[in-house]
Amino acid sequence: MAKIVAFVNQKGGVGKTTSTINVARYLADLGKKVLLVDLDPQGNASSGLGIDPRGLEKNLYHAMIGGLSPKEIILSTETEGLHIIPAAQDLAGAEIEMVHIDAREFRLYSVLRQVRSFYDYILIDSPPSLGLLTVNGLVASDEVVIPVQAEYYALEGLSQLLGTIELVRERLQPNLKIMGALVTLFDRRNRLARQVVSEVQKHFPGPVFETIVPRSVRLAEAPSYGKSILDFDAFSKGARAYKAVAKEIIAREEAVQ
Repeated sequence: MAKIVAFVNQKGGVGKTTSTINVARYLADLGKKVLLVDLDPQGNASSGLGIDPRGLEKNLYHAMIGGLSPKEIILSTETEGLHIIPAAQDLAGAEIEMVHIDAREFRLYSVLRQVRSFYDYILIDSPPSLGLLTVNGLVASDEVVIPVQAEYYALEGLSQLLGTIELVRERLQPNLKIMGALVTLFDRRNRLARQVVSEVQKHFPGPVFETIVPRSVRLAEAPSYGKSILDFDAFSKGARAYKAVAKEIIAREEAVQ
């Protein structure tokens, strides 16, 4: 059964989608069967893997709201062992439509349970909000990765996110765990960035990944080509970082078993 991991932060621009795409790609490169779930109506994880959301007839919306089998919307990528459930703009209406649906927080949970046995990892790219879509992602998951930008306001809003995770744990998904905070967009030349890393390591109420993802032009460029950093520039510092993150995730999994 796949380990289901949600990448969540209600702040935009923290490297959440970049992290989801590249961890998924490296897990596949390390021999794992991986499903990436694009839960963001903007569809950036989909386009970041070369899929144009505007050209899709079916996407995650049709499974969560329309009851379509996820097998009908899962797409292969250019990487063997890496599949994706894409998102498109109509997913934005799902939050409104789910308000009147019974067990609305469990819609994604029900979708993913149909395909969980086919994968080693299912990674969810959550939207930059704490709305009903993100709650669906948390309820469907076993663990949460929280990308944290190495900038002054990094810890701002984290208490709200952690409070939401705790509420989900208390009321909907008692087994939900925090896998760790992942520091992203780190500039070693910036003294403030180094201080932020230190603050996260001291005060984050949970594990923190040993790997720190650097700020990288190549990482920023890769999605515009519809590629992961491994396929765009495998020798860049960003590529080395995400390979290390994927290895950390596998090592944590093996340590528990």
